[in-house]
Amino acid sequence: MSRILDTINSPVDVKKLSISQLETLAQEIREELITVLSKNGGHIGPNLGVVELTIALHFVFETPEDHFTFDVSHQAYVHKLLTGRRDRFHTIRQPDGLNGFMLRTESPHDSFGAGHAGTALSAALGMATARDLRGGKEHVIALCGDAAFTCGVTFEALNNVKAHTKRLITILNDNEWSIDKNVGAIADYLNSIATHPKFKHLHDKAEKWLQSVKIGDKSAWHYFHKVEEGVKGAISEKSTLFEELGITYYGPIDGHNLELLIKTFEFLKKEENPVILHVLTKKGKGFEPAIAKQKKFHGVSPFDPETGETKSTAVRTYSEVFADTLVKLADSNNKVVAITGAMPNGTCLDRFQPKHPDKYFDVGIAEEHAVLFASGLATKGFKPFCAIYSTFLQRAYDMIIHDVCLQNLPVVFCMDRGSLSGDDGPTHHGLFDISYLRCVPNMVHFDPKDEDELADMLFTAMHHNGPIAIRYPRGVGRGVKVKDQPQLIPIGKAEVLQHGHDIAIFALGANTQDMAKEIAAEFEKEGRSVAIINPRTAKPIDTGTLEFFARSTELIITLEDHVITGGFGTAIIEELNDRNIRIPVVRGGWPDQFIDHGKEAQLRERYGFTAKHLLAKARPLLQKKATKPAVA
Repeated sequence: MSRILDTINSPVDVKKLSISQLETLAQEIREELITVLSKNGGHIGPNLGVVELTIALHFVFETPEDHFTFDVSHQAYVHKLLTGRRDRFHTIRQPDGLNGFMLRTESPHDSFGAGHAGTALSAALGMATARDLRGGKEHVIALCGDAAFTCGVTFEALNNVKAHTKRLITILNDNEWSIDKNVGAIADYLNSIATHPKFKHLHDKAEKWLQSVKIGDKSAWHYFHKVEEGVKGAISEKSTLFEELGITYYGPIDGHNLELLIKTFEFLKKEENPVILHVLTKKGKGFEPAIAKQKKFHGVSPFDPETGETKSTAVRTYSEVFADTLVKLADSNNKVVAITGAMPNGTCLDRFQPKHPDKYFDVGIAEEHAVLFASGLATKGFKPFCAIYSTFLQRAYDMIIHDVCLQNLPVVFCMDRGSLSGDDGPTHHGLFDISYLRCVPNMVHFDPKDEDELADMLFTAMHHNGPIAIRYPRGVGRGVKVKDQPQLIPIGKAEVLQHGHDIAIFALGANTQDMAKEIAAEFEKEGRSVAIINPRTAKPIDTGTLEFFARSTELIITLEDHVITGGFGTAIIEELNDRNIRIPVVRGGWPDQFIDHGKEAQLRERYGFTAKHLLAKARPLLQKKATKPAVA
């Protein structure tokens, strides 16, 4: 039997369907999401929750003339299915396939690229203001999850909406979750509206009444809104928060009722003032494992489409080693506290929270606040470990410089995903933190070679009286056993793993260790003696070890799972120049480009970050002839 989904080649096809056909389409889309993402992995929970919402938007509005901005945009898979990318959907998050986020270069229907939270409303306001300036008529719709309202930039945008435009539609998609359960006063406020018995009674009656309202009957809708305002006022003054900002509030309504959503959007598109529609949805709707395990199925690796089970491994991830070590540190030091920005699951601090609930702080999607909050704790003698992905820490750069480093406060930045983030792509790769942190005075920048050294670095950071950043990669470790008792590491002192006198390889971080060994093995086959050094720190550089090998070898190779521009290899060249040492340096790392999404091995080959590519660069720089070892 043919599917309705197979006939959808653009939003025009969606508009031809009846309500019953749209409901069938919603079911088919959920089946497609489960089938494809069980193979590819991806953000299944958020997308299952916005199926009806996205269908209704495309039924009422006209993209690409009208513009949708999706907050984070990991929930735009349904949008992609409806906008001419259905036949390529099986490639999502695969090399050379569809991106897992909105991407302007991928389709004209993707009006704004995104990958971090809180951006949708500001971008939409900019688009609406631009429309007004040039006398346009198109609609601009910002689709924001409730977690986006824990993000400061969203409130900065809300503060400016009334002053800058008269027409903007904001959809507050309220499912009570970001990656983890939402926290804070905003989450409590939205929940108080959605669950208040009087307000709920009004909406139960209103939804039945709306079934008889004809699309376009504006007078009936205004009457409904007047009644709604009266009830809101009777319930609580705080339910007028958005009205106080000059934005007319509607809702909450059922985000899975297609007919209701369509009628509501038909009404809102005629409004001549900024509006916000509060929509209640269920994350993971239609797939029981995703509902039962919301955190796991926010973003998931390939899984069994029947049971939802994923493959597990006996080797711990770096995130797990970080969290387990921090638990031990907090066991023995009552000044150790852990901070996350709505990422307890991603950073594995959900392993810390049950053991030390009074030392655990989830501040919501608010990286700037997280760092300032940590600074305040540090002034009072506490040792904050601030666990934020490398790519998300970029958002708090001013606080790192001005509030932590300028005051030389002992805040520890635990930068998960300090490496490629594979299938998530350029918005999530953590490839810039060495460059953006090593220029800041007082900062120490660690990069461990394995799990055990990560534990040692965390222990060392606890004892250091100043700011420290520790970057570690996504995924499972190298299988190295972690000592029961971590040890202090001398800051700025490299570790010589293998001595040699022809070539010196400075391999920073866990993901470069195997490459260093591979390069060394190839050169050793040619009779060359190769040293391998674990630098441990991108800042400060161990200048003594560097100078020794720079004066005793004829080539230096640097390796870093990071962009070359401004990175560790650049720091090595700067130090050599300051000492007037002339020696060729081959830098291995990622080029000055935004790296696509895809599998790590394929990306390394595509961008020239492999042992083979580096050997080809290095060989022409060697002056002495290789002496091949004698064959036994």
